[in-house]
Amino acid sequence: MAEIIESGGGEKGGKKRPKKGAVRMDMTPMVDLAFLLLTFFILATSLSKPKTLEIIYPKEVKDETEKTKLADELATTLLIGEGDDYIFYYSGKFDPDTTTLIKSDFSKDGFRKVLLDKNRSINERVFELKQDLNSKQLSKEDYEAQYKEAYSKIVNDEQAPFVIVKTIPKSKWKNVVNAMDELNICNVRKRAIMDMDKQEEASLEKRVKELGLPAPTSDNSND
Repeated sequence: MAEIIESGGGEKGGKKRPKKGAVRMDMTPMVDLAFLLLTFFILATSLSKPKTLEIIYPKEVKDETEKTKLADELATTLLIGEGDDYIFYYSGKFDPDTTTLIKSDFSKDGFRKVLLDKNRSINERVFELKQDLNSKQLSKEDYEAQYKEAYSKIVNDEQAPFVIVKTIPKSKWKNVVNAMDELNICNVRKRAIMDMDKQEEASLEKRVKELGLPAPTSDNSND
């Protein structure tokens, strides 16, 4: 049992003071309370969980006839280099002599605006469904069913736009995550992640020098 005993009385300055009885303070309840609070905070606190981005790559197909054919004019290619606050993209098939890399970023008026415009049909349909859900014109079950149906049509549509995200070994991982977030926000389901080829990388370096963009800062974003 934890306790504090304080004795009183005694002499001070030649005068005899009346002797007081000992004060006994039992500390056991306070110790119990401290352990109860500690246990409560440990159990009630949510521990930080590691955040991961799961990416499923398509199966490698050796037979050229079995590969999915997509029109070059429907493609939008996003190039993620070493830059911290900027990215580049181009539409259609890449030609080192004629293709112009367009500088952008991950703001609402940047690459997102480009994706929303290219994927306008599905975005307008999703917006209508969300409005009907909020106004109680659709139940949650009907909303989810029509939502899946809308996506099924756009995924199976050969004329639907698709986005290719290309990176280099020095690309910032946070920019790759931001790119995937933008694709989800803009309801882009036809996507791919690939390595940047040498011609694209050379054009990217040339474009960065032309615009006089700042050199990337060194951090641990790739870890």
